[in-house]
Amino acid sequence: MSDVADDRCQVCGALTDDEDLFCHNCGTEVAMADANTVAPSTTAATHSFRCESCGASMSYDASAQALRCPFCGATQLSEVSTQSVLQAEQVVPMGVDRAVAEARLREFLGSSFWHPGDLGRQSQMQQATPVYVPYWVFAADAHTCYTADSSHTPPGARGDWYPVSGERSERYQGVLISGSSVLTPAETQSLLPFDLQAAVPNGELDLTNVTLEQFRVARKHARPWARTSIEQLERQRCATLVPGRARNVRVNVMLSNVSSTSMLLPVWILAYRYRDQVYRVLVNGQSGKLAGQAPLSYWKLFGVIAAVVLLVLVLLLFGALAR
Repeated sequence: MSDVADDRCQVCGALTDDEDLFCHNCGTEVAMADANTVAPSTTAATHSFRCESCGASMSYDASAQALRCPFCGATQLSEVSTQSVLQAEQVVPMGVDRAVAEARLREFLGSSFWHPGDLGRQSQMQQATPVYVPYWVFAADAHTCYTADSSHTPPGARGDWYPVSGERSERYQGVLISGSSVLTPAETQSLLPFDLQAAVPNGELDLTNVTLEQFRVARKHARPWARTSIEQLERQRCATLVPGRARNVRVNVMLSNVSSTSMLLPVWILAYRYRDQVYRVLVNGQSGKLAGQAPLSYWKLFGVIAAVVLLVLVLLLFGALAR
């Protein structure tokens, strides 16, 4: 993969990427250093808003009567002057409706022993908003050389571990790196997987009256995360090639034919209130998979700890009496 020249925005000074064509921080167009550089298309965002509370940048439904940030629920949204923003190349359509998303939330609230017993009854839905969240989708060829220690030692060996090495090659596709500046990496990763084969070219879906979070992670910053993700996968797969148990697995990964696509993925963002605190829950808008926050019942936690301590004391007492 060829390196892309580093430069800075002439307006805000943020690092820019020739491939992204515009500054991801302020939207200023970036002068192309190489006339042959192929850049993704942009679009003029005429109804862009920025949340004063969490900093989310989004293109919002212009017909909405009351603007509210879907990420934090704040109403302090400031309209941003018209600027160029990255237009995703592909979009995965929303396949989960509001009723299903809310049903998944109700199941989640009553699904864990560690949740308060009245969580399902006392929780109040605050909002449920479908949002198209930006992701970078990477593909690459990986050739890996690895070393490790194997518990499978040859006959006559004195030690318990034996050094092994090898190499392998694999084509990776669909490596997803979030382009969101609001959702945490843990939240966006917990929603995976998405069926990317269902993606359609941008323009085939009417996205004029939906909420689109704008790309706020530039391609150049997403690339190292993609490499790290592939290296982690390679470390896991190389470990399976080691006879017996493996330890100290080390990999040296060389990537080639790296490509990336900008894509919007559907996510329901739900918020519920429990005892004066608001919690956020995400639902994969394609599969219905849920990832979210919930309060912990400290009474149950303390009860379990007390029961364990009591059991240990009883066992110690019986052990002492048996002597």
